[in-house]
Amino acid sequence: MLSQEENELLCRVGPGTPMGALMRRYWIPAAFSHQIAKPDSPPIRVRLLGENLVLFRDTQGRVGLLDEKCPHRTASLFFGRNEESGLRCVYHGIKFDIAGNCVDLPCVPQMSEAHRTNMQRQLNVGSYPCLERGEVVWTYMGPAEHKPEFPELEWTMLPAPHRYATRHIQECNWLQALEGGFDATHLTFLHGGESESSRKIVATLYDVIPTDFGFVVGTGRERSDGIVMWNMNVMLSPFHKIISSIPHAAHVWAPIDDKNTMLYSVDFNPARPMTEQDLARSKAGLGIHTENFPGTDRAVRNKANDYLIDRTLQASGKSYTGMIGFGTQDCGIQESMGPIADRTAEHLLACDAAIVKIRRLLLQTLKDHAAGKPLPGMDPASYRVRSGRFEAAKGVPFTDAMEQYVRRDTPIAAE
Repeated sequence: MLSQEENELLCRVGPGTPMGALMRRYWIPAAFSHQIAKPDSPPIRVRLLGENLVLFRDTQGRVGLLDEKCPHRTASLFFGRNEESGLRCVYHGIKFDIAGNCVDLPCVPQMSEAHRTNMQRQLNVGSYPCLERGEVVWTYMGPAEHKPEFPELEWTMLPAPHRYATRHIQECNWLQALEGGFDATHLTFLHGGESESSRKIVATLYDVIPTDFGFVVGTGRERSDGIVMWNMNVMLSPFHKIISSIPHAAHVWAPIDDKNTMLYSVDFNPARPMTEQDLARSKAGLGIHTENFPGTDRAVRNKANDYLIDRTLQASGKSYTGMIGFGTQDCGIQESMGPIADRTAEHLLACDAAIVKIRRLLLQTLKDHAAGKPLPGMDPASYRVRSGRFEAAKGVPFTDAMEQYVRRDTPIAAE
């Protein structure tokens, strides 16, 4: 189990926290591009790492992410007029460009030009640089001198028809969501009744290998013929997972604040466009995606309605939980731990070996960041990896067996 101090270190992501500072060294998803589809379209609210922000696309089609509060009288820029290459506060007409520069100060026409220029400098609003990849707007919230290149995240480099992406709010801390994503044993139980036959065998082998991009989690199920069925999932720093499924899939757990997470879920096929048949299960909310209330990031099956649990379905054996869909099942059980899980109260078992190693690696990464050491995932090419499943003879170390499967260096078509 973790100490309370260690739990706080890993969970708290707001300004001034160690984990928040670490996450700010990476590109973070802020919204889907379609949410601000057209130049001068209405701005939208964004909350990331405990900060309230507004996102907009200006007249030239450039994307800006600004502090929500106007620096004049702290009115919300969400209500601003998006016009003529800037976002104008409706309280007193002060306008800001995508870099947060105050470019117009119409409420004090009597100022001299020199005084106006000086005052505009003082009224600049906080901003973060943005770029778009994979029909998602990403932002960098860290020190400018450390801004990395955008990583070669496979699903973001594919043509749009090759992927299907959704998102929804998860009412818990990012870490328990990520840990749930790498807890392989739960597949046999939480998703029971819907899992494939191989996963009905309870895993007995666990390994976590640190890498230049994050880590690889291996879960082995031994067969009677001396073969180990390995399930290999990669974690790309600081909050990505590539899922070992067909078609390929991915999660991004972007922290909204300490107690809420925006979970992006993606299905993708590098070889060809996704068909409606491919997506039927996902669009029905039966896979990793949730069914949301139209126009929102809120799942229909949520904490407030007990995820519409069906006890008759649960009793029938067709579903271990009585909750519909992998995404709903994951969120339901992770949110049931509370907004921030109390890891001092845990009683860990052998099946939690991977979780223990993941926590140690995350704590070590925080120490490395504090010491100024290189961080995983800073080389964009290091993200050229895939998860997958493979078989190996019993006794072959996972770290050796995985090497031929994890790397993906085949060029991917750019969008």
